Amino acid sequence: MRRLTMAAALALAGITLMGAAGAAGAATGPAHIAAACSTVWGSGNKSVTESDYKTLKNIRTGQDTCYDRMVFDTTGPTGKLGYHVGYVDEFHQDGSGELIPVSGGAILQIFVSAPSYAPATGEQTYPGKAGQPLPGVKITGYKTFKDTRFGASFEGQTQIGLGVRAKLPFRVLQSGDKLIVDVAHTW
Repeated sequence: MRRLTMAAALALAGITLMGAAGAAGAATGPAHIAAACSTVWGSGNKSVTESDYKTLKNIRTGQDTCYDRMVFDTTGPTGKLGYHVGYVDEFHQDGSGELIPVSGGAILQIFVSAPSYAPATGEQTYPGKAGQPLPGVKITGYKTFKDTRFGASFEGQTQIGLGVRAKLPFRVLQSGDKLIVDVAHTW
C-alpha cells in the first residue's frame, strides 16, 4: 500500500510540474512574442546625407520573429553610408520618372548612396535591371515583404522599391559595409 501511495504521490507531483511547465511555456508563446516585438521605430522618412564612396555588390533578405530584413552589401572603406528611406504612393524610376508597379499594401522607397556599377570603369557590380524583381532575392512566405523592384542606379545612388503588407514601422541600421532595413510585422 505504501508503494502505491508513493507512486501516486510521484505521479501527482509530475502532473503538477508539467502543468507549471506548460504555464511557463504559455508565457513564452504568442503573447510574449507580441510584447517583445513592440517597436518605436515609426514610419516616417529616415535619412543620412554624409557618405563615404562605396559600390553596391549584393542585396539579400531575411526573416526574424518581429520583422523582415533587407541587407545592402557594399564594397569600399568602412564608414558612413548615405541613404534615404520612406513610404511613397507610387514608385517612379529615378532619372526617367517612369512608373514601376510594386505589389503590396504600401511601397517603401530605398535610396542607398552606392551605385550598382564601378564609376571608373562602368562595370556592373550588382545585376539589377530597371523595373525587375531583385536578382536572387526570394521573399515567398515572408510576413511583411511582398515585392521587390530595382528602380535605377543613377548619379551615385541605387533605388529600390520594396512592396510591404502595410505602412508598418521600419528602421535603418548600418553595420560595417552593410546597410540594413528592417520592417516590423506589426505596429
